[in-house]
Amino acid sequence: MSQRKQATISSFFSTSPNVSAGTKRASAHVDLTGDSDNEATRPPAKKSKNASETQPSSSSQILGSQSTPSAASGPILKKYGYTPGETSQTPKTAAQQERHEAFKRRLLLDNSTLLPKASVSNQESPGSDGEENGDPLDSNSESEDPEEQFKKLSEMFANKGKKSSNPKVSNAPQKRSKKVVEIGPSGKSYTPLELQVRQLKIDNPGTVLMIEVGYRYKFFGDDAKVADRELGMVSFPDRNYVVASIPTHRRDVHLKKLLAKGYRVGIVNQIETAALKKIGDNKSGPFERKLIHLYTAATFVDDLNSVDEVERYTPPPFMCLVEESKQNDIEKICISVISICPTTGDVVWDDFQDTNMRIELETRLAHIQPSEILLPTQGLTPQTAKMLTEFSGSSATGEKIRNEHFNKPMEYTVAFDYVSEFFTDKKRSGAASESFRSGQLMAEITDFPKGVVVALAHAIKHLSTFGIADAFLETRFFSKFATRAHMLLAANTLTNLEIYRNETDHSVNGSLIWILDRTKTKFGARLLRNWIGRPLIDTRVLQERVDAVEEIIESGSDKLLTLRGTLKSLPDLAKGLSRIQYGQCTPQELAILLPAFNKIGTAFDQENFTEPQDVGFKSPLLNQIIFSLPKVKEPVQSIMKDVHLKTAAEGKKDSLWTDFEKYPEISDTYMALQTIEIELKEELSAVRKQLRVPSLQWTTWGLDEYLVEVKKKEKRPIPDDWVLHSSTKFFARYYTPAVRIKLQEKAQYLERLEAAASAAFQSFLRDIAAAHYNVFREAVNKLAVADCLLSLAHVAMREGYVKPEFVDEDVLEIEDGKHPMVDELRSDPYIPNSVQLGDGTPRSKIITGPNMGGKSSCVRMIALIVIMAQIGSYVPAASVRMKLIDSVLTRMGASDDITRGRSTFMVEMSETNEILQTATQDSLVILDELGRGTSTFDGMAIADAVLRHLMQQKRCKTLFITHYPMVAADLEKTYPDDLENLHMQYRTDTRIDGSREITFLYQLTSGLAPESFGIECGRLAGLPDKLLQIASQRSDQMRREVDARVKWNK
Repeated sequence: MSQRKQATISSFFSTSPNVSAGTKRASAHVDLTGDSDNEATRPPAKKSKNASETQPSSSSQILGSQSTPSAASGPILKKYGYTPGETSQTPKTAAQQERHEAFKRRLLLDNSTLLPKASVSNQESPGSDGEENGDPLDSNSESEDPEEQFKKLSEMFANKGKKSSNPKVSNAPQKRSKKVVEIGPSGKSYTPLELQVRQLKIDNPGTVLMIEVGYRYKFFGDDAKVADRELGMVSFPDRNYVVASIPTHRRDVHLKKLLAKGYRVGIVNQIETAALKKIGDNKSGPFERKLIHLYTAATFVDDLNSVDEVERYTPPPFMCLVEESKQNDIEKICISVISICPTTGDVVWDDFQDTNMRIELETRLAHIQPSEILLPTQGLTPQTAKMLTEFSGSSATGEKIRNEHFNKPMEYTVAFDYVSEFFTDKKRSGAASESFRSGQLMAEITDFPKGVVVALAHAIKHLSTFGIADAFLETRFFSKFATRAHMLLAANTLTNLEIYRNETDHSVNGSLIWILDRTKTKFGARLLRNWIGRPLIDTRVLQERVDAVEEIIESGSDKLLTLRGTLKSLPDLAKGLSRIQYGQCTPQELAILLPAFNKIGTAFDQENFTEPQDVGFKSPLLNQIIFSLPKVKEPVQSIMKDVHLKTAAEGKKDSLWTDFEKYPEISDTYMALQTIEIELKEELSAVRKQLRVPSLQWTTWGLDEYLVEVKKKEKRPIPDDWVLHSSTKFFARYYTPAVRIKLQEKAQYLERLEAAASAAFQSFLRDIAAAHYNVFREAVNKLAVADCLLSLAHVAMREGYVKPEFVDEDVLEIEDGKHPMVDELRSDPYIPNSVQLGDGTPRSKIITGPNMGGKSSCVRMIALIVIMAQIGSYVPAASVRMKLIDSVLTRMGASDDITRGRSTFMVEMSETNEILQTATQDSLVILDELGRGTSTFDGMAIADAVLRHLMQQKRCKTLFITHYPMVAADLEKTYPDDLENLHMQYRTDTRIDGSREITFLYQLTSGLAPESFGIECGRLAGLPDKLLQIASQRSDQMRREVDARVKWNK
């Protein structure tokens, strides 16, 4: 073999100019694991294709460029050199031995991990470091018998998973376990997203989840079926789940639909973005997702000017109810309720006793109209459960009422500790009202009944999961539902008198609130509804309200004009403050709220009030209202100095602030973004030089920016590291490597800027709530009162309305009174009627007359005039003189209650029983055709007994409509000073065929109507004449029989 064919490894890695290109490599085996210092037998180095003649290759720079070793390359060549046939080995150092063994294991694909390590021989090789790094393929393992090695290997596999008795075996590398793939119901494995969805559904049972996936919100599994059924979405199977989806911009639309159907909905968002994900620890996994919002109909606070709000008067309240049975009276129970309206922050509580019919509970449900009720699963009596089941059918707006449950009520001591901890938490003081920080709120809670404290504790615990428990902190005080200053209208009275809704189509049109509501603001309309449902029985407060209405009508002050102008076009300020309180307010809403409060604060800017009397009105109510408004000016203008309203209206949180030094993270991020822009300009200059195009500009294609666009026909040299973005017939667009890096950095900084801006805005909202909430809320409350007073004044200016006169004498005198709704709705004039109860006339009246004669309309007119007067309104009459009524109690109409197992007559008797228990000497009681639901004599007997009880025991003012003339005549003879018979006047004409034609005069007149003219009413209804003739004959026959029996009995 020639010297040429026995080149050394050194010459193999070198470039030799003496070796021709056609020379073949040595056929001898090259052992890279050997150690040799002989440089003479190195093989020639492979020449690089791209290497120039003047530049040495990288390998030649490391190992030397010539076949003979130099001084610098000697140590390296000595370490890796090898000469074939050389058997002598020079002793190796410990470092060399370790390096050699590691290289050998890699080169030979060592499988020693499958074999137990042999014991280390006492005769170690020279250069051994003495550690247990022995390899099964070394001489130590080779000394063992091959059968012995196979036996050990077999034992190792047989004892897999068992703890070895040899401690040295545990130090051996363990076999990598195979990844377990979970198979879903479709027979396919779960994707990482599906596993994430499954865990979210496990963590949130009973909640419809809207999960953000890319640019859509998706429903999975049963939630997709709900979306299919309720929203009309198309659901389809996708791998292991049924899926439905909606675009992100339609989220709130479908969210409100689900809430209206009574569902609890969770919003799951991606909490990391693509740019931040690239530099995070979750590069290969799915986007991290988290439940960020949980909503029900009661806990969802809609946008400030949402077009979806159809209910003007009652934003959906939340109610918690607990019940306690009385030990000594099983028929009576004690019910405690607490209700909160998250939209406005109003909190109402009550603690009351109720009977088996749950009339008191029904009354409170009718007034509050909750859209969600929190109840215990244990401890409710069947009667209460039935009442709640009946009420939970639908709310006032037709939406389904949701029931939430907790296991059992807390003990009082546990509940009090929980509430005390909540209200004394220093961390919450920034979000609380003045009464919270002063301790007034906690003092009131200490005086609450035990049941109310328990209900409050459960309400706080429940609302904390929705992030709006702070709504309890924002009220200046909690208000009791039933107080001594207000009359409480029962549920059936609200229905019978059509206070909130008419009984035809259950809409507002034709109701009392429809007549009285001329408010300009939503918060004013809500307060007016509260006034109408709870008329005043405090003479001083009522007189102040009536006098204020009178002064508004008579005064020509410019201040009232300014006040009216201030109320025009105001947004829902109460809701806006609540959204600030919860941190849900958007910059666009803030741009609406701040100018509105500034309008309020500067309305009386030229006035200088030092105390309420300086305003100049006779009415203290009007003075207090106008005096409180200028206080808003200073805080709202200090807030407006901190923000750019124009930028806020555009929704730009990052450029919202006038002073960025308050939020250094935003300014630092801006500086970083500006630096990137400068670097991109510098990169553009470099690209221009490289392509020799001085006029080159960055190109934007779609949403992608900073592209280099070149014409293909110019055939400019494009560097290999440029990335082709897109191409057309004439152009090609590229990203340079530097631009791609800068764009990634820019995306990361933009997301950091967005996060920093959101955090700064939330901090700004907290500062507003902590520093200025009390002043703003006080102004909103005063404006609501002003709006109601102006509305009542508008009603008072109608023709035929008069100011009521309140006296101390026990009298109710109405002269030429009209039904307010009938007079407004009908084109033909309403026949006025007059009535007097007390003050020298009987306090009770029995009203008889023909069917369709106007009896019910007349007594409703009397009740409505009383309620309107005690609201503070003028009334439709020539004059009204009255003592304050403490309650208006009605029993009218006929209807059954199947859900609670009550027949029509049972409902009638139950309502009568409640009236008998509730009525006082100052009550107005209206009973319409009592006793008609049973046999004639039983009905007459019950009607007689009830009316006697009201006159003898209760001595209240009573209007009693009946078709039992015998009862009326007998009672008038028995109680001539306490009872008077009245009837609705009519006129009858007899036809040739013997039938009678009746004309209703609708005039309330003294005396008793002898009959009810039911057959004539049937003729008006269109019954066949033949049938009516037979009925008339039978009526005459039965009348003669009764008269005969009466004569015979005498």
